[in-house]
Amino acid sequence: MPDVVVIGAGAVGAACAYYAARAGLDVVVVDRGPVAGGTTGAGEGNVLVSDKAPGPELDLALLSDGLWRDLAEHDGFEFEPKGGLVVAETARDLEALTGLAAGQGVEHTAVAARELGEYEPHLARGLAGGVFYPRDAQVQPMLAAATLIRRGAERFGRGALMLRTGVAVTGFLRGGDRVTGVRTDHGDILAGAVANAAGVWGGQVAALAGVRVPILPRRGFVLVTEPIPEPVIRHKVYTAAYVANVASESEELETSAVVEATPSGPVLVGASRERVGFDRTTSVPVLERLARQAVALFPVLAGRRVIRAYCGFRPYCPDHLPVIGADPRAPGLHHACGHEGAGIGLAPATGHLLAQVLAGLTPDLDLRPFRPDRFKEERR
Repeated sequence: MPDVVVIGAGAVGAACAYYAARAGLDVVVVDRGPVAGGTTGAGEGNVLVSDKAPGPELDLALLSDGLWRDLAEHDGFEFEPKGGLVVAETARDLEALTGLAAGQGVEHTAVAARELGEYEPHLARGLAGGVFYPRDAQVQPMLAAATLIRRGAERFGRGALMLRTGVAVTGFLRGGDRVTGVRTDHGDILAGAVANAAGVWGGQVAALAGVRVPILPRRGFVLVTEPIPEPVIRHKVYTAAYVANVASESEELETSAVVEATPSGPVLVGASRERVGFDRTTSVPVLERLARQAVALFPVLAGRRVIRAYCGFRPYCPDHLPVIGADPRAPGLHHACGHEGAGIGLAPATGHLLAQVLAGLTPDLDLRPFRPDRFKEERR
């Protein structure tokens, strides 16, 4: 019998499994699809501190930043510590950006309008200025998730980490009030604990245990250009509007330019946000809007072909904080979900902290802001 069953083989689930195995626990990871088949496989791989306001999420991001760098050094997946340049279109936006940076307490450099070209020679003229964050980075998310699971299985004991894909969780096993495993369409799995890392489906998984975790899907599109041989974009570059959109509670469509190159040549263009359930219909107007915003930021992209576009769903929580830790309403059940668009970046810290809880250790960060039962119950 494993010590823990992890539900979900995306970046967060993979990190939970990796760190739990490293802590000496036997782990089984189950996913109804393939590794990184959900939100992880539809993301850009952001590892950001720049877009986090001071508080619990920024603390989580700073812990995760160091863990990502340590993992990349030893595990050999695609990790680019390229830094992020946040640009402001107006003096008012610049004032807000610099104010945010001053309050974060993380390494940054204020960039005057005349200096922007030193960071990004192809950036549009006429911007008010920006802030450069050297700690921002990029990771190839699918490769990272697969590598964490593989390395966890290889390094930490004989059979300490087992992966089972194509296995859907249909319910929970109980011993009295305690969760003692999961029911699946391939049979029951007894375990000492269960970790819900089901991403955008985390709320549905929680409901199977009779508890409420209000996670909703927030759709986003990404454009991929044809390979561009010359390095026209050096860093992750996005506008101040992106920071506002991340914190927004609106259900309506919001877009803001996020542009970056990849090692293989294509440029990735985002980001859009809208709450439309699990509707995967391609929205041409949204794609056109993203393309126009990208060209406005980098005119050099005009005329470049878009070779594909894809969409994914961010696991949105109403207070924009993930759900991490033991659920007192269902002893034996733990959660690691609800990270919205920051799940890739926050995955190592989430896995590390949850593994400490599962191993009976005091976590390195206070998990009370992320507690699963913090939401008001809906009236029936």
